[in-house]
Amino acid sequence: MIGKNKYPHLFSPLDLGFTTLKNRVLMGSMHTGLEERDGGFERMAAYFSERARGGVGMIITGGISPNLEGGFGAKLSTSEEAEQHKIVTDAVHAADPDVKMCMQILHMGSLAHGGNAVAPSAVRPRIARQTPNELDASGIEKQLADITNCAEKAKEAGYDGVEVIGSAGYLLSTFLVEKTNRRTDEWGGSYENRMRFPVECIRRIRDAVGPEFILIFRIAAMDMLEGGMSWDEIVQLGKAIEAAGANIMSTHFTWHEAAVPTIATMVPRAAFTSVTGRLRKELNIPLITSNRINMPDVAEEVLTRGDADLISMARPMLADAELVLKTLQGREDEINTCIACNQACLDHTFTGQEVSCLVNPRACHETILKYKPAKTRKKIAVVGAGPAGLSYSEVASGRGHHVTLFDAADEIGGQFNLAKRIPGKEEFYETLRYFTKMIEVRGIDLKLSTYVTAEMLNDGGFDEIVIATGIEPRTPELEGINHSKVVSYIDVIRGKTEVGKKVAIMGAGGIGFDVAELISHKGKSAALDIDTFAKEWGVDFKNHPRGGVTGVEPVVEVADREIYLMQRKATPVGRGLGKTTGWTHRIALARRSVKMINGCDYVKIDDKGLHVRIRDELQILDVDTIVLCAGQTPLRTLYDELQVMGSSVSLIGGAYEASELDAKRAINQASYLAAAV
Repeated sequence: MIGKNKYPHLFSPLDLGFTTLKNRVLMGSMHTGLEERDGGFERMAAYFSERARGGVGMIITGGISPNLEGGFGAKLSTSEEAEQHKIVTDAVHAADPDVKMCMQILHMGSLAHGGNAVAPSAVRPRIARQTPNELDASGIEKQLADITNCAEKAKEAGYDGVEVIGSAGYLLSTFLVEKTNRRTDEWGGSYENRMRFPVECIRRIRDAVGPEFILIFRIAAMDMLEGGMSWDEIVQLGKAIEAAGANIMSTHFTWHEAAVPTIATMVPRAAFTSVTGRLRKELNIPLITSNRINMPDVAEEVLTRGDADLISMARPMLADAELVLKTLQGREDEINTCIACNQACLDHTFTGQEVSCLVNPRACHETILKYKPAKTRKKIAVVGAGPAGLSYSEVASGRGHHVTLFDAADEIGGQFNLAKRIPGKEEFYETLRYFTKMIEVRGIDLKLSTYVTAEMLNDGGFDEIVIATGIEPRTPELEGINHSKVVSYIDVIRGKTEVGKKVAIMGAGGIGFDVAELISHKGKSAALDIDTFAKEWGVDFKNHPRGGVTGVEPVVEVADREIYLMQRKATPVGRGLGKTTGWTHRIALARRSVKMINGCDYVKIDDKGLHVRIRDELQILDVDTIVLCAGQTPLRTLYDELQVMGSSVSLIGGAYEASELDAKRAINQASYLAAAV
């Protein structure tokens, strides 16, 4: 295969002594929400087996709790529950007997839902609503016994191994850090005592499952906490875990309550692998690295420079189940790349929804969203080559329909062509690269710079017409709205208009934040440069102070502008942004001194600036540029005309609903419609 020569490290096997991994790519753990659903095991079987056929060497499931107090639903503690898990393990091993299937044991500790949360000390995490119950000596013994039992049941269920998570602010990691472990007995105080619990977990599991069972420990190699673990403590823990019987060490970065992004689009690719590489020099077992490794060339580079033995890709396997197979076959340009938007995956995880993927709605829905060959081949016209139109065209043509895709612009992408210009969102180029390739692969007849009329479409002999014409910015009714100070966000992002030194942004939704990011930005994009990222977020990769951040002040280059980001709503600015990324955008703009104002009524615009009423107080913002980000209206004139003509016509994407620009909804809607045509 082409990939074995191009990516020799990625496709080399890894001998663990009693078993061998066929390559160095594993699908990392990600909770899907299926774990708690009726019929969820059957759906997980389809989901994981599709990834097994896609070429990965090992799969690690989402977190499964060892007991009721350790999680929020998914539990493995009985033989009856193990029988359910066999549905998954049997399906994966049937798909490819060489793929190793491991289950993650996740005890959430003080982050567990409900009133049963337990921890070494009664310390409430910043992101939790409750204070956990402090474990007494018998309680600690119960947790150790339950975790060990969970590993035994995983083996009974047909798993090839388990991963024990000892990071992120979950139970094991809270024993390690002084701020969450205030005990004075043998489980607290000195670091030797504080690390006793995770080490004992590994020792007991190894004794229970025997030597020929994969045992992975996920360590917080850099926890991003002020006063967190020191480098020496991490090394000490790693060596102790190795001695206790772990086969593999998986490096993790950050606690959930840390104030450094590790999973967002703004994080550079492979930003944290140097930390794994440093720890790898201290240990004798293979190390896994992770976070923002989304393409095979990045993974190969990491392995080549010795930063890790294995590459974990979780979200990239949501985006494309065949990522490894395509790499092996030399079809990297056909990979549907994870753009780390988190909108359908981690945002769903942390809000209790089923996980999917913005660029691949089939993820976790393989038994529901099926792309079967079309029974009757139709001639279909799609108008609009934005995310919705592109997705519909790709799915419909893949099923065998003949698709002609029209767009008045001279390039595909629609609103994605704006997103890709925002510092920190450069990954959107990858999605456009993917669709460009799939237009070629699927034989889609692409007609750019082509304005179509209802008459042309109605008379074109099409069996189906799909309108994906998107949106146009909404212009609010306001005195002075046509003043020369007023500009469109589209013109600002495309660089077609000058932006002054004093700027008011009317509208603080996702687009308003994007504009603020763009015009406040100076210097390199942190997403493209690890040193810039480290400086902006106060991380010291070279010296590794406690937590990697203790005593390190963020330093941000700021454009010479005074910026107001404003919204009518009284809720905090940015409240509607993504659960896992919104806080990063708010912090980034605050560090650039962007003034975020809520509860703002716009009065008028004139030569003096923007007149506003804020909490019943009239003010004049002396600005020279006012950027309109006041929502959108759907472009559906063509659809209305075709309906009058009696054409078989459908409406998708922003043209269907434009209350917020939502690529997740647009792609999902388009994919389901194209699967049914």
